[in-house]
Amino acid sequence: MMRSGNPALKESTFLDLGSGTLVQGDAGAMTLNGTVNKTAMLLVLTLAGALFTWSQFSAALAAGNPGAVMPYVWGGAIGGFIVALVTVFKKQWSPFTAPLYAVLEGLFLGAVSAMFELRFPGIVIQAVGLTFGTLAALLLAYRSGLIKATENFKLGVVAATGGIALLYLVQIGLQLFGFKGMGFIHDSSLLGIAFSGFVVVIAALNLVLDFDFIEHGVEQGAPKYMEWYAAFGLLVTLVWLYLEILRLLSKLQSRN
Repeated sequence: MMRSGNPALKESTFLDLGSGTLVQGDAGAMTLNGTVNKTAMLLVLTLAGALFTWSQFSAALAAGNPGAVMPYVWGGAIGGFIVALVTVFKKQWSPFTAPLYAVLEGLFLGAVSAMFELRFPGIVIQAVGLTFGTLAALLLAYRSGLIKATENFKLGVVAATGGIALLYLVQIGLQLFGFKGMGFIHDSSLLGIAFSGFVVVIAALNLVLDFDFIEHGVEQGAPKYMEWYAAFGLLVTLVWLYLEILRLLSKLQSRN
């Protein structure tokens, strides 16, 4: 049994919807090295997109019009969301949609990161370092057997992830109707910091579920394109983790 809190990586991903049997590819099978390489490619594309919008924000700020970068923010966020949905439902397209998703997310992350950096100098390098440090630490813990993706562990992480997603949706709904909603999600109170810390932990634990998912896919001999799909799923988790760490750090620094 495979379970992941990541909506892109779930138990049925490797199964044919008609027969319920494992999907096999004609051009070779999914490998761990292949997945790692695809993940690295997606990270490079994300970085390229982020550097572009970061430079655009700096230029717009120098010209006295920082709002000029907002089309990149909304284009990257909405475009990335749409491409992610397409990838989830058409995983065979992932060799094409996953790189596109990475670029779009890069556009979004670069602009958002530049805005945070303007207000809290040095925060971005801290968030990037903590994100990849968490990735490395959890991968080491998973490979060494220190953390095991047991069924109870998976159920707990999936339930917590779903609860967080529901809470965010309720908050967005309240704001759309003009209500303040749950202020602790965004404010820098002790409750707000504790909430962000909890979300960061859950986002990080989703990486363990993703590692387990990828390992099982390799063991089952999933088709080659699943390397792109698995890399895409891992990138989704990393983007979420980075944004939550950025949010947590901004709350901590705003109290200084």
